Amino acid sequence: MEFTTPLIPARLIRRYKRFLADCRLEDGREITAHCANPGSMLGLAEPGMKLWLEPNDDPKKKLKYGWRLVDHENGHCTGVDTSVPNRALRAALFAREIPELAAYETIRPEVKYGENSRIDFLLQQEGLPDCYVEVKSVTLSRQQGLAEFPDSVTARGTKHLGELINMVEAGHRAVMLYLVQRSDCDRFALAADIDPSYAAAFDRAQAAGVERFIYTTCLSPQEITIGGPIPAA
Repeated sequence: MEFTTPLIPARLIRRYKRFLADCRLEDGREITAHCANPGSMLGLAEPGMKLWLEPNDDPKKKLKYGWRLVDHENGHCTGVDTSVPNRALRAALFAREIPELAAYETIRPEVKYGENSRIDFLLQQEGLPDCYVEVKSVTLSRQQGLAEFPDSVTARGTKHLGELINMVEAGHRAVMLYLVQRSDCDRFALAADIDPSYAAAFDRAQAAGVERFIYTTCLSPQEITIGGPIPAA
């Protein structure tokens, strides 16, 4: 998935109200960018960090910049826009780039199901059980090479696991797909110390038959694409 507009570098001044970030551009101007990430962004919102912003000239948007990447200035980046994984995964699903899901021809995003929920992707194919795919963006890393989810308590994420269990019990296939938006990680673990309820709900889901896939992303200021699978630690 290529970025619509070439990204430009900036430095973070502060992130506040979850969705706002004051930044300094290379020419010294201070601007406010939209931060499309409701999580804590633990370790990713320190003042002075190098960022990549996507400018826009959309008259419908109040903010003219969107925060897309953190540049760790060591050859690695982290993607912070939580809407990107769904868009990148959609392209990968249509291109049959996820082997475990390549047998499905019909790909429907944002389908209502369960109790006031929407599944990220409903995959359908004649002769196969419907497959409900929930996607989570993974950005936390507290140990070198280890990606973790979640970065804060997520009651919504726990609810989604319960919905996936219900789909399995109804005879469908259910998948929890963690998409690691970091180029510096090759292992994954649940952050049970941050949200023990989520970790316990995942254990119940896995025992019930919910499948787990963990994929990396290839990140650059030009594009974000799906990488390969990585193991759970």
